[in-house]
Amino acid sequence: MHPVPFPARGLYAITDGPRSDLLHTCAAALDGGAALIQYRDKTADPARRRAEAAALAALCVRHRVPLIINDDVALAVAIGAQGVHLGEDDADIIAARTRLGSHAIIGVSCYDSIERARTAIAAGADYLAFGAFFPSLTKPHARRATADLLRAATALGKPLVAIGGITPDNAQPLIDAGADFVAAISGVFAVADVKSAARRYAQLFHK
Repeated sequence: MHPVPFPARGLYAITDGPRSDLLHTCAAALDGGAALIQYRDKTADPARRRAEAAALAALCVRHRVPLIINDDVALAVAIGAQGVHLGEDDADIIAARTRLGSHAIIGVSCYDSIERARTAIAAGADYLAFGAFFPSLTKPHARRATADLLRAATALGKPLVAIGGITPDNAQPLIDAGADFVAAISGVFAVADVKSAARRYAQLFHK
């Protein structure tokens, strides 16, 4: 695992599954100012996923940006990613920490639950993700979170990620409520100009 510092705030760009131009689009997102990259691919193709994740890890190291692997601790270990992101049906936080080590970044989806966030912190989570805040193309039936939940979660003392239907036009109230990062999948990777899209998100944190 290459030591890459965890950023203070910014755009958390999450990849959107198999695509032939994965490295090109991720490079564009990084050039646009993405502060974190998450490799998210739910398909059952371990050889391709490992090759892609390894190439992406090298790209992120060059940009000094952490690479987080979605829901696959073994893959994160194998390619030397900076950490993993875990949902409620994914690996146990403590088990992930044991495999990844004390310096790994472990993020946890807390959806609309401050109680789940407290439990995640007690187990060793490094950041907390809440959402969806708006209708999401990726997860149209996701539970909905509110800006008030973010405000309450700031008292927990961990970096907060807002996710779910977030665009550069609706993100500012969530940042004002306490989101340290706004996560985007289709808002970055489903547009023609990935670099410009990433820049629009990143600029929200430099006002």
